[in-house]
Amino acid sequence: MKIKIKGRYVIGFDGQDHVILKDGEVVYELDTIVFVGHEYEGEVDQVIDAGNSVVSPGFIDLNALGDIDHDLIHLEADAAKSKNLLWSEEYFLKGYQEVMSAEEEAFKSLYAYTQLIMHGVTTAMPITSVFYKRWAETYEELEAAAHHAGKLGIRMYMGPSYQSGMRVVKPNGEFEVYWNEKEGEEGLKRAVKFAKNFDGAYDGLIRGMLAPERIETQTPENLINTKRYSEELGCPIKLHAAQGIFEFNEIQRRYHKTPIRFLYDLGFLGRSTAIPHGHYVAGYSGVSTGEGDDLELLKETQTTVIHCPLVIGRHGSALETFSRYKRRGINLAIGTDTFPPDMFQNIRSGSMISRILEGEVKDSTYADFYRAATLGGAQFLGRDDLGRLAPGAKADIIAIELGGFHMGTIEDPIRTMFMCGSGRDVKLSIINGRVVMKDRQIPDFDLEEIKMKGQRYFDKMRMGYLERDYQHLPKNELFNPSFRVVEKYREAKAQTTSSTGGL
Repeated sequence: MKIKIKGRYVIGFDGQDHVILKDGEVVYELDTIVFVGHEYEGEVDQVIDAGNSVVSPGFIDLNALGDIDHDLIHLEADAAKSKNLLWSEEYFLKGYQEVMSAEEEAFKSLYAYTQLIMHGVTTAMPITSVFYKRWAETYEELEAAAHHAGKLGIRMYMGPSYQSGMRVVKPNGEFEVYWNEKEGEEGLKRAVKFAKNFDGAYDGLIRGMLAPERIETQTPENLINTKRYSEELGCPIKLHAAQGIFEFNEIQRRYHKTPIRFLYDLGFLGRSTAIPHGHYVAGYSGVSTGEGDDLELLKETQTTVIHCPLVIGRHGSALETFSRYKRRGINLAIGTDTFPPDMFQNIRSGSMISRILEGEVKDSTYADFYRAATLGGAQFLGRDDLGRLAPGAKADIIAIELGGFHMGTIEDPIRTMFMCGSGRDVKLSIINGRVVMKDRQIPDFDLEEIKMKGQRYFDKMRMGYLERDYQHLPKNELFNPSFRVVEKYREAKAQTTSSTGGL
């Protein structure tokens, strides 16, 4: 079938950059776009009138939440309380175990991927937490996730995570990485097996990638082998690095180098390597040590930095700065990393933070961030058929409704939708030529049932923190509510308090 989509604004591509086509059209046949412009003269089998909307390439989320977000628990924990949310030495030494059942772990990706689709993400590279895992992701989890992705129709680069160590809290409250190198070696083998078995599955929607966990829990040997397998398999790597003060200091202590320099000297950086966060570099305001020019190393090796402004901003940190990295010639992509997986929030907050730190708007505009969320992600993946609406590109298309009262007036569609909109304004998503979401519904999936199961998963996952806490705080101390929680009183108590006007 040949299908035409019409909209008030279409974000086309002129071969170099996005362009705005007023009252434009996109025509696609099967999984490929064949026309972008005005007044298509050929015959079509179906017309989708998106009305007062922006018809856009789908978002590419290279650090997409692949599970049910634990950041609700970590978000407002102070420095002391954050220690209680990590693994204790006691828990590590007695033998760690799975908190969730295999069925529950298989479900979490379905919850996450439906959220991505509802927010306009058409290509994703997921990340999940290992805080509540036995160690890292299993092959079976990723197998289930691949099938969920395939049935939903979302484009995914994926593979099970692996690590050779775990950061733990000792009885005196100090942090230390405890090691189990065999786990890391076996994890890499699982990841390679998954890439070989699933790369190209579901008509090419599923692609393999290698996902070693954060840099401080990796051995040099496993990182070198990861790079080697990446080259052999032709699949990308994603490694969280240069993202926090403990990690930065730990790599300095072990190797007397910044995390980026350490990876450079290993030969790990490169065109197929992406670093989520990447803001703890030499010269960063949050560190007092570290020499060299890490940004030059990133540029030289053509390594991509995946900027996740919302999640690091929530935790009081920032890239210094998006515009500076851009001016240095570093490829920038965007990751959401947390709930909600909302590119609008990320672009809005990322642009604002960069402008504040730079003192000017240049290179920190919504358009700059939009490019990162589309073209930057596609560049890392080596896909000139993604992140743009152009003939020959994949039919990965979303429509963002502009007609809501909250959108206000329209002077420029990009500025309006990112200043006033959110992921909830995405009303249509087409991936690989298939309508995967329309009018906020995903065909054949009951979102209310998924939401209820997600809450049950979260409640059980949350209770697992009690066993891992190095101080074994009671529930009411470990999880602090924003305000005092008033439970339902017995009838007699309620009558007494109501007569005095109290609670």
